[in-house]
Amino acid sequence: MLEVTNLSVSYGGLRALTDVTLSVKEGQFVTVVGPNGAGKSTLFKTISGIVPAAGGQITFMGQNLFGLPPARRAHLGIAHVPEGRQVFKTLTVRENLEMGAYPKAGQDAWHHTLDRIHTLFPILAERATQLAGTLSGGEQQMVAIGRGLACAPRLLMLDEPSMGLAPAVADTIFERVSQIHKEDGVTILLVEQRVAEALELSDHGYVLETGHMVLDGAYETLLRDDRVRKSYLGLS
Repeated sequence: MLEVTNLSVSYGGLRALTDVTLSVKEGQFVTVVGPNGAGKSTLFKTISGIVPAAGGQITFMGQNLFGLPPARRAHLGIAHVPEGRQVFKTLTVRENLEMGAYPKAGQDAWHHTLDRIHTLFPILAERATQLAGTLSGGEQQMVAIGRGLACAPRLLMLDEPSMGLAPAVADTIFERVSQIHKEDGVTILLVEQRVAEALELSDHGYVLETGHMVLDGAYETLLRDDRVRKSYLGLS
């Protein structure tokens, strides 16, 4: 479905990503982990078209994404839920969700998708007319995920969905993301610092450090790697 090959990205003359290769097959749950500043968010922004690439290739469903603007990539079925939620604070919860449904697939499936979003996050139905900026951090994250789902995506990219949330709220977010994958069949690409929980949900994981992919494999493979155990899981 998604193939990232030898991707390089530069910011102001500094190399943020170097020869990064990643593959996501349709129906998979893939996680990218790594320390702050490793380039994880840059990777997502480049896939969604917000940041230009300096080299390499990105294809989605066999189509070269280079040269396609972000809006066109959304129409192909790529939804990007950014780090920090970035809800439209002066719009209502419902209006935020409607903003996500602008691709044709989202418009065609709107009523079904809205029902599904409300099933996953009942509080969003209760707060439909409330301004998104007045919600708690966890509720705003639910809005951000719901907005991503509203476009009826084939690939849902989630950047640090548990960031800044209380553990119990983060657990709920993880449960809902798992439901979206298992029950709705949405392909998931996740960046997350709660490494153990994220990798446990995944079919495949990648470790990104200082702009380089240094390791990848199934959860069991990564769990056996001493660097992952010590640096990310706190195990000896």
